Amino acid sequence: MQNLQTEKSGPLAIAMWDFSWIERRWPGAGFEEPGKALSELEERGYDAVRIDAFPHLFAAGAEKEWVLLPVWSAHDWGSPYKNRIRLLPAFSEFLLECRKRKIKVALSSWYREDEEQVRMRITSPEKMAENWCAVLRWLDREGLLDTVLYVDLCNEWPGDFWAPYFKNEPLWMTWSAWHTERSMEYMRCAIEILRREFPAVPFCFSFDGGDVSHYHDRDLSFFDLAEHHIWMARLNDGEYEEEVGKAQNPRFSESYYHLMSDRAFDVYQKRRDYWKSLLVRGIRQLAEAGRAAGLPLATTECWGIVDYKDYPLLYWEWLKELNVLGVETAAACGQWAVMATSNFASPQFAGMWRDAAWHRRLTDKIHKAALPESLEKSPLVHTMRRR
Repeated sequence: MQNLQTEKSGPLAIAMWDFSWIERRWPGAGFEEPGKALSELEERGYDAVRIDAFPHLFAAGAEKEWVLLPVWSAHDWGSPYKNRIRLLPAFSEFLLECRKRKIKVALSSWYREDEEQVRMRITSPEKMAENWCAVLRWLDREGLLDTVLYVDLCNEWPGDFWAPYFKNEPLWMTWSAWHTERSMEYMRCAIEILRREFPAVPFCFSFDGGDVSHYHDRDLSFFDLAEHHIWMARLNDGEYEEEVGKAQNPRFSESYYHLMSDRAFDVYQKRRDYWKSLLVRGIRQLAEAGRAAGLPLATTECWGIVDYKDYPLLYWEWLKELNVLGVETAAACGQWAVMATSNFASPQFAGMWRDAAWHRRLTDKIHKAALPESLEKSPLVHTMRRR
């Protein structure tokens, strides 16, 4: 571990650009000039970016024009209306721009819905692995496999927004319910197939919030890292969101943003110390869970609020304050190999993105943190070295 600590001062600082990297190409959307966006990422001190590789669409036709249906219209991730994308040559152009800047790429998938419902053809873990194999084989042929930091086979598995093709047992267990027998077997099967052909690529499924106790009682030795997303707003059974009034206002709607404009900061301000302590406790518990599982941690979506954007009466300063606390706490735990500053470190969130000095301060803190001992046993150590 000492050699890696010398070559790279600490964990990699990563930004989550999800499916926005290709969907948000209209004027003013943030990614109409991908090279410019990546130069700004580099300027802010980030070493890595996490994007959607659309494996189901790539395998079905990488050069085909796909019509994507919106996940939502309220949020600023992705497109608020149906959109058209063509993965090639956009994917290769983006990766080449990353390589030029020595930015590593974490590949994931939100399994975006398209007009042909291609994602519903994923009828088994074997089919999921086959789709990812198509992506990785293409990367290998193009000489771009060395840009890959790790592969997250499905974002926030098995949430039904991103994995509607998977039916858990019992059926109602979706978000955060990765620990069931059916889910564990599905993940193990898909990763084992991929690892046979690509042993040097680190693999995982990412998880969102929820109870981290299952890291202590489930065998995740077939993972190379644990990518876990954590926010203050979701901790203690979503206590903060309940105080804001989430239950009366659907999250993926403008009405929820109206409520947040009216209440989000006030709820935080009234018990600022408590909400901070809740975040610190949650991060420390996650660090212990990672140690118990023997896995280095990656967190690309974090630390304060899940849903936010540039909107009337939604201020960034208090959220940035929480994110500083999150980074400092996680950095002190020494269990993270890859760490984000927030899930809003992206050009379309102007209020967060424009403060380049703030990003640089946090990415410097990330780079100065200690690396986890479990990293020594993960292929992730090698992909972090290949720069």
